[in-house]
Amino acid sequence: MECLGAIDQGTQSSRFILYDTGMNTISSSSVPLEQMYPRPGWVEQVPAAIWATVEECVNQAVTQAIEKFGDLNVRAIGIANQRETTVVWDRESGEALCHAIVWNDDRTSGLCSQVASERGIDAFREATGLPISTYFSMFKLIWMLENIPEVSRAAKEGRCMFGTIDSWLMFKLTNGTKHCIDVTNASRTGLMNLKSLTWDKSIVSDMGLDCVILPEIISSAEVVGQVSAIPALAGTPIAGCLGDQQASMLGHRLKKNQLKNTYGTGCFVLLNTGEDIVQSTHGLLTTVAFKLGKDEKPMFALEGSIGSAGQGISWMRDSLEILTSSSESERVASDALDCGEVIFVPAFSGLLAPWWSSAAKASILGMTYATKKSHIVRAMLAAICFQTRDVLEVMKLDSGIEDIDHIAVDGGASNNDVLMQMQADVLGIPIQRAESSEATALGAALAAGIGVKLWTVSEALGSDGSNEATIKAKQLFTPLISQEDVNGHYEAWKKAVAATISVSESLNTHRSAV
Repeated sequence: MECLGAIDQGTQSSRFILYDTGMNTISSSSVPLEQMYPRPGWVEQVPAAIWATVEECVNQAVTQAIEKFGDLNVRAIGIANQRETTVVWDRESGEALCHAIVWNDDRTSGLCSQVASERGIDAFREATGLPISTYFSMFKLIWMLENIPEVSRAAKEGRCMFGTIDSWLMFKLTNGTKHCIDVTNASRTGLMNLKSLTWDKSIVSDMGLDCVILPEIISSAEVVGQVSAIPALAGTPIAGCLGDQQASMLGHRLKKNQLKNTYGTGCFVLLNTGEDIVQSTHGLLTTVAFKLGKDEKPMFALEGSIGSAGQGISWMRDSLEILTSSSESERVASDALDCGEVIFVPAFSGLLAPWWSSAAKASILGMTYATKKSHIVRAMLAAICFQTRDVLEVMKLDSGIEDIDHIAVDGGASNNDVLMQMQADVLGIPIQRAESSEATALGAALAAGIGVKLWTVSEALGSDGSNEATIKAKQLFTPLISQEDVNGHYEAWKKAVAATISVSESLNTHRSAV
């Protein structure tokens, strides 16, 4: 049986999905990934564990498919990955030099504040499309060099290899023969020039990173090498690679001026701006959407990144213990007619777009003796919706687009009907949910199909009118309450965010003594 595979390496799990050539799922496996929180605001993962979860889910999914269908011909695999998470490893041993620093880690807040105060928060925006923020890989790499002796020593000896998760996986999959990064992931490091799609030599040198071995920047759809480290996929071409949110855009087959929101660990709203590099003046990010072949033109996007969505729900489950599972949030939230005046600002690792406050800490406001857990859970879901509205309001200003007929959604939390209906109500825009929430993996598989010429770019994007290889049937959530009724709550939300930032900045200045 001919098929395509997709590795979807996320913040909380690794998945491997096999599709037939009509893009129907034939098998899948998911393996959870542990995160570590050694200090407040710090988030780490073990690179060897990331690789181990990928090996495990690949082997499980391939075994399932063989049991169902017999012999497989896996034409190619694609990779989608958590972005910005930073890995460094030894060129000689091939082993990681330290734990990976995850995208939502805020340990570099002091460094970022210093650089922003000296140069301005948008010092690199014209070149990279990004503000100075803890979010991006460049500052995580600088921190590693300055604070971890093994990394510093390896860099001085010319042994320190840098990459994001896609780089690490391609290195491991090929037994160390390939050191690459796809253009979408490179655009999240803070080191790539958006116009040339190459490492910006002036920024690399200026930030003292000449000592690090940077990966080769490749397109999102080309054969990079063959799998040699996992026997079940031995010889299979690695032919597609995108950051997870860009893969989701491709999975939804977004055309210019269309947008999507992925509800995962965080929330990520992306608008396809086509060949236009649209620089934001309202706190959004300008990023590469995809480049589907060496000789294809790059497509760009405006992005609003929200740090806490599904992870806020996980926090209520794991730390507050008011949920037994993340999926239970739908039922518990339904027990309350509204939020009971509770406003939850889930700034567990600061606030990203459009606020960009690394100082912010999470807060819950408006509680009374009548507050129940259902109000808190519902307020967390509302926070996801309000943060999305924050992004959409400024995205309209940056792009000049006023009329949005719908928003395509995916990700695990998009399966929550209460959340999706709240989102439609808060935005006043229909929410279109795919039959499958795995748009990210689908995008990686589509890119791999392009890479091995199983289909053309126009066929993959549906621009030729083809209905093949597309994300299937959708459910629509339409607004049920007026914007006038929503706007008062939204104004209270914005005041709560401002108050949270103010109090958090005070706490950061005066540490608790009790």
